[in-house]
Amino acid sequence: MLDLQQVAVAYAGHTVVKDISLSLAQGQIGCLVGPSGCGKTTLLRAIAGFEPVSEGCISLQQQAVSSGAHMLAPERRQVGMVFQDFALFPHLNVADNISFGLFKLSKASRTAKVKQLLQLVGLPDLGQRYIHQLSGGQQQRVALARALAPQPKILLLDEPFSSLDTELREGLAREIRQILQQLHITAVLVTHDQNEAFAMADMIGVMQHGRLQQWATPYELYHKPLNRFVADFIGRGVLLPGTMLDAQQVQTSLGVFRQRYASTAEPGDKVDVLIRPDDIVHDDSSGITAQVVEKAFRGSHILYQLKLHSGELVHCLALSHHNHAIGEQIGIRLDLDHLVLFARS
Repeated sequence: MLDLQQVAVAYAGHTVVKDISLSLAQGQIGCLVGPSGCGKTTLLRAIAGFEPVSEGCISLQQQAVSSGAHMLAPERRQVGMVFQDFALFPHLNVADNISFGLFKLSKASRTAKVKQLLQLVGLPDLGQRYIHQLSGGQQQRVALARALAPQPKILLLDEPFSSLDTELREGLAREIRQILQQLHITAVLVTHDQNEAFAMADMIGVMQHGRLQQWATPYELYHKPLNRFVADFIGRGVLLPGTMLDAQQVQTSLGVFRQRYASTAEPGDKVDVLIRPDDIVHDDSSGITAQVVEKAFRGSHILYQLKLHSGELVHCLALSHHNHAIGEQIGIRLDLDHLVLFARS
């Protein structure tokens, strides 16, 4: 449905986005994450047709819509857009906002379409209300319904939850994912919130300085990051220093660990091992102990920051009935399914 090949976007000779290649199949939801200024919104605008590409090609359903020689107008791309501020019309009621782009349909067809969409987004009785009479979450649903009304090939969402409460955002992301799956609509979301990305996306792209660092499933990004930036940006974790004993074994302050596959590393090579909070298990019977430095209560779990005897800091996500005081020594063991190693620069 969507294919980008070596896409670059430049402003006044300054390249903002460079060498981006990715693709999404029909019905897949993709997400672009990264720090502010990394180019994710610029790339979304290029897909929509609001920005020209300086290099490469963007295709929708195998039809080139943007290249160095050709640019299809945004209104001819059949792309729906949900903006960060929703961009709803305050002088129109909900039903009229949703039907705004359906002027080619008969009145009866517009009314039927609006009713169907209100039902779909969970607002069946609010068609006659005005925008100021709605909560932030309800306004977001109206913006979604308006974008879906013309039956776009692809839906683009630019930071659509940024103005909403934190507790509402992740739940709404899951709801919108269900709606898009029900309609089998391909979508691309831009966000800075990893929880939103994990809740909504089939594929996630991590961007830095205008380049795509990795395009992968949420599981692969978390457990198999390609480089240090992705490892640091996605999830929480630390890089624990280690020394290779051979092509498969590494010595760390938490013991010797073995990876499944032989690497090109030589004995004595210095590496860093990615350790996630869920890799460290609280175990009172373990001979390895660490000191509780900080703790954050998360309801069912407590996130501990622990100091090892070597002085290195790690995180441990433990069930909250394991409630330990700051300064207390607790037993831990490492439960690594696979090792993620980076050569120490």
